Amino acid sequence: MIGKLCRRLLLQYLTTVYENVDKMAQFGFENDIHSILKLDMPITNAPMARWQRKASSSNTSALSGLSPGKSANVSLSSSKTPSKTPGKNKKQTPSKMGGDRFIPIRNSKQMDVATFLLTKENEPADTNTSVTSETQKAWSVSLNGYNVEDAKILHLGGKPLNAPEGYQNNLKVLYTHTATPASIKKSRYISSTPDRILDAPDLRNDFYLNLLDWSSRNFLAVALHNSVYLWDATQGDILLLMKMEREEDYICSLSWTKEGSYLAVGTSDCKVQLWDVENQKRLRSMASHTARVGSLSWNDHVVSSGSRSGHIHHHDVRVADHHIGTLTAHAQEVCGLKWSPDGRYLASGGNDNLVCIWPRAQGGSAGNDSQLIRCWSEHQGAVKALAWCPWQPNILASGGGTSDRHIRIWNVNSGSCISSLDTQSQISSLVFAPNYKELVSAHGYAHNNVVVWKYPSLSKVAELNGHDDRVLSLTLSPDCSTVATVAADETIRLWKSFEMDPIKKKAKERMVKSTSSVIHQSIR
Repeated sequence: MIGKLCRRLLLQYLTTVYENVDKMAQFGFENDIHSILKLDMPITNAPMARWQRKASSSNTSALSGLSPGKSANVSLSSSKTPSKTPGKNKKQTPSKMGGDRFIPIRNSKQMDVATFLLTKENEPADTNTSVTSETQKAWSVSLNGYNVEDAKILHLGGKPLNAPEGYQNNLKVLYTHTATPASIKKSRYISSTPDRILDAPDLRNDFYLNLLDWSSRNFLAVALHNSVYLWDATQGDILLLMKMEREEDYICSLSWTKEGSYLAVGTSDCKVQLWDVENQKRLRSMASHTARVGSLSWNDHVVSSGSRSGHIHHHDVRVADHHIGTLTAHAQEVCGLKWSPDGRYLASGGNDNLVCIWPRAQGGSAGNDSQLIRCWSEHQGAVKALAWCPWQPNILASGGGTSDRHIRIWNVNSGSCISSLDTQSQISSLVFAPNYKELVSAHGYAHNNVVVWKYPSLSKVAELNGHDDRVLSLTLSPDCSTVATVAADETIRLWKSFEMDPIKKKAKERMVKSTSSVIHQSIR
């Protein structure tokens, strides 16, 4: 009985076990079917996708410098599902080796130090240690060659590899910074040909005379033998202002007043004539010199005249007794004469190679000989070319003749020569061009040209060639944009070399205020 009971119990147990096994097998089979039918689950047994292969190959090449112990991290990272669509990452992988990216070589020592420093930040501070910080620093320097506490998490060393020959970086357009057109300094174009050429027949070829001047009302005056002609630069008209009575006499010098209404004319018969240009009328003829008057310069109502005798006379055109002062420092002809823009100083240059500076007296004229401020004798030739700096009233430029050929810049206050330049050519005239802060020089033998110099460096900006003979004189237009030159080839050439930017020009015109002339008070 007992044996039958045992067999029955054993049979029931086996039956139950088989039924459970059958149910479990059926359950596992159903799970496999559901897993296959679900498309949002990764297929573990399928071949590796293309984007996974490319990511795996790029990671392997980028981390080739790591120690073998770190390779497990590469396989783990490559098996992760990307956050973006695989097709979108196509442009992020460089198409060829040796591209525009520099991937430095990180050795295992660098990675170990970086790992140590990162894990050390999370560890609590050990207060029980008996080792001092100085001892730890000494150990670290002896073991590693540097103090680990001062080490960087990741240090990139070495120079980047050179790109393959002929490689063109497609990202250069996007990431290369170039200066915008507004920030590029534009270089001014200076034409090498004159803007206009005027005939000057019967021009006297004499280095010591001053036969050209441009008024503030845009009239250009030129002396041709014994006549004075005016050219209206605005309308283009030509006017004969005066002609001397005797054929053997000739015009030696011209000078406009500041307002441009009156013209002073120095003649070979030792006189200074004053002409009203608007009415074409001679107002007076002032005689005081004993030789020809080769240079003139205005200072308000006083006109100063330099003679071949070496004397400088001052004439107050408001009074009948016009001769109010005489300066006699020069031993030979005074061929250069210029008042400073502020009217404080008179500069004179002579054939005796001297440059003299005189002060303005209370009456408006220069003082006597005892008041001579400066007398420079550095020039080795006649000094006809004189020019005051408009933006620095204490600066004077002077030029020497054939034996000297030097441009010298003087500081009247200190009496020193700031700079000197050998031009290798006779200097007949100088003028400052304020629009670009430059100095313009006219030359005779041997170059016969006009040169533009940058001030104060005196570096050559441009050469204006065109005259066939020596240039005798030059003058600047009232807007300071054009320089007129007259030469022994009997031509007047206009060089439009200093035009301002239109915006700057309008701003400058707004700042200019109209001034009344004191000479209009009384001229007898």
